Amino acid sequence: MLKDIVSVQLLDGYRLRLRFEDNAEGVVDISRLVRFEGVFAPLQQRDYFARVRVNPELGTICWPNDADLDPDVLYAVATGAPLPEFRTAAIASH
Repeated sequence: MLKDIVSVQLLDGYRLRLRFEDNAEGVVDISRLVRFEGVFAPLQQRDYFARVRVNPELGTICWPNDADLDPDVLYAVATGAPLPEFRTAAIASH
């Protein structure tokens, strides 16, 4: 189940404190989740990284260049909860 992020607080380094819609909170070190290349390259600049915000339509954090991260992954990292299992439907052949 998707857990929307409702607030973000900038900490030291590349760490963020996140609060989710179920009131769970935790700290995530973004530098351990992404390589600062491609769409994430600007985040290496601390001033740019500090421009993080919550996008309520997406339910996750994002930056001005529209870089964002999966809220399920962030929830798992921040809270220690397991990632949801995504199963594909078996196709029956006749």
